[in-house]
Amino acid sequence: NHPPSLPIDTPYTMSNTGVKTDEKKQHFDDIYVESTPVPYKTRILDALDYVSDDFNRQMFDAHILPWAKHMTAHGKNLSSSAAAAGNSAGTGKELNFVDLCSCFGNTTMATIYGMSYNAIRENWSDETKCQTIEATRRIPVSVTGIDISQPALDYGKSAGLYDETICTNLNERTTSEFGQVKQVMGDADILLSTAALVYLDLETIDGIIESFAKGGGEEKKEGFILVNFLNPFALEKADDTKKILLKHLDFVGSRATRHRRMSELEQRNYPGEEWSLLELWVLKRRT
Repeated sequence: NHPPSLPIDTPYTMSNTGVKTDEKKQHFDDIYVESTPVPYKTRILDALDYVSDDFNRQMFDAHILPWAKHMTAHGKNLSSSAAAAGNSAGTGKELNFVDLCSCFGNTTMATIYGMSYNAIRENWSDETKCQTIEATRRIPVSVTGIDISQPALDYGKSAGLYDETICTNLNERTTSEFGQVKQVMGDADILLSTAALVYLDLETIDGIIESFAKGGGEEKKEGFILVNFLNPFALEKADDTKKILLKHLDFVGSRATRHRRMSELEQRNYPGEEWSLLELWVLKRRT
């Protein structure tokens, strides 16, 4: 029951790092292989006004964070707010949080650490400051980062953003790493995939989402996904991706926001457009 592949004439190109990208969309390969996020901050967050993480955080806070706080209330690893309020450790659980196509971890910083776009930029403003995260986790979670860039994952783990990492090309579905990813999806309580699904084959998306949807086996546990779709890139593929999500999960909520300014290349490919936009969705497991 996998969805059909993209039409043979769909304009996609393969980047130097193995990332499959709409040919009208800017490649940022050289940034993703850097050892720290400072070039990413300078050339993407700063230069392109990459404000989307403010909206990712708002969507997370509205639809997922209240549930997560309830599930983790006063557990063995207290949230910073619970500890500050004088609460003691109790029986609450630690959640499994997965950042799919996580890169250096800016959206984990926005959602789990509650950091704003400007706070992330300040934290990544130089090679020294970026080595530690200038915030604390708002909820007790174990964070797994999954990405094609080993340097980005290494940075995330050394800085304390990620507890576990998996480095793999997710479009290579016969690897042992892809099997590991599917297992992690089944164990996940919260899945984050922002500005990411556009890079994945539909077959890959279907396999990953199906694995998440089956989390907990026959006694399915609650779980939430925050995803977003880019506009104007690969619009037909975005529609096919939405169908996959709705096949496996229940819809919770959505909103439309700015993502970032388009690069010069992208503005030439889409005359008259200055901003790329986002459609943010939250979905949950069927229990």
